[in-house]
Amino acid sequence: MNAVYMLWLRQIKKYARSKSRIVGALGQPLLFMVALGFGFGPIYAQAGGGDYIQFLAPGIIAMSILFTSIFSGIEVIWDRQFGFLKETLVAPVSRYEIMLGRTLGGATAGLLQGIIVFFVALAMGLRPDWDLVPAALLVAALIAVFFTALGTAIASKMDDMQGFQLIMNFVVMPIFFLSGALFPLEGLPSGIREATSINPLSYGVDGLRAALTGVAHFGLATDLTVLLGLTAASVALGAYLFSKIQA
Repeated sequence: MNAVYMLWLRQIKKYARSKSRIVGALGQPLLFMVALGFGFGPIYAQAGGGDYIQFLAPGIIAMSILFTSIFSGIEVIWDRQFGFLKETLVAPVSRYEIMLGRTLGGATAGLLQGIIVFFVALAMGLRPDWDLVPAALLVAALIAVFFTALGTAIASKMDDMQGFQLIMNFVVMPIFFLSGALFPLEGLPSGIREATSINPLSYGVDGLRAALTGVAHFGLATDLTVLLGLTAASVALGAYLFSKIQA
């Protein structure tokens, strides 16, 4: 497990050194929080929905984790092109340990990004249930691990960074917009409702919302159960595809 720790530490150091990456990853969440939170807030309140910042903040936290985590998979392609992946694969450790270390490192970076956005949301008016913040951290960690492993699995089958970014945008945007991060899941048309029910991020957003604000669509227990199952499956898939990778 020493290899897992070393790869995890390498990913964290890369994240900590990249100040521009941290600041850049905050741009979109801040834009959504300000433009939507304050722009649509009065309309949402007039419709009887209450404080829109309270509703929106968990979804924006999930968005930040999603983007940071899933795009960490591009480092697999980067390392392959610059030869670092070949050096890693010839080391006397299993490819599963290599994949696990990279996944945990990327997930930790995603989780840290989500925590930063959480503090930003506090400054903008989020009033969480502090007793359930540990449950929110668990949900956030599961989101991070799931999407980091998914990004690694996809990157393991690709060798072009531009192609990876296009695929990720095609995957990430529908996942985000159909997760209930920006709108309630109640009363949706049947087609949209079915799409949200099979969207992994829907359970992550709902779990964060349940833990932070006490409002849930599926229920916190359901959210955690689904996320645990999906995370285990994505890690297994990522490990299998990474084991077949050619440096």
